[in-house]
Amino acid sequence: MSYQSNQPPEHPNDEANHQPNSTEKIGRNMMFIAWGFAILLATWIFGMWEQKQINPNTSPVSHRVSGATEVVLKANRAGHYVSAGLINQKPVTFIVDTGATSVAVPGELQQQLGLISGRSMYAETANGTAQAFQTEIRRLDIGDITLYNVQASIIPNMRGKEVLLGMSVLKQLDFAQKGQQLILRQNH
Repeated sequence: MSYQSNQPPEHPNDEANHQPNSTEKIGRNMMFIAWGFAILLATWIFGMWEQKQINPNTSPVSHRVSGATEVVLKANRAGHYVSAGLINQKPVTFIVDTGATSVAVPGELQQQLGLISGRSMYAETANGTAQAFQTEIRRLDIGDITLYNVQASIIPNMRGKEVLLGMSVLKQLDFAQKGQQLILRQNH
């Protein structure tokens, strides 16, 4: 007894038996690489957009006006003024804090910024009383504004890497808020 199948005979061009040639393999690999690159690019663009939402002042805009230097900061979406800057020529992120008496530096940044701990003291912070150490910043820059010998505090248990830009800086400048902008002005 012979058995006959209703299936057509297998042909070399059948999908199940098709072996991709080297050109198809290269094409498929290139497609995977292109998709991977597109995903990485989209992730990078989203990260840049997200960073701009947190800190819209990664490159603060400076102007010379009537012999003075002005830096215009934009508020972030939470309404805070966050800006890139320099302490002793090292990059930092500042948060403007008019409630802070001086510049407040997290302890983990002390060595990186070349700051020396001075007299021990206690500081009243938004999170309660914290141990702090007096220090002096040799040079502080925001955009084209440069200040020298600025009083500051090192706060060892301060969370984050943002530096609070307090009144020891702001009292040396004229500043005004207009809409979603903070204008810092250094008279020469």
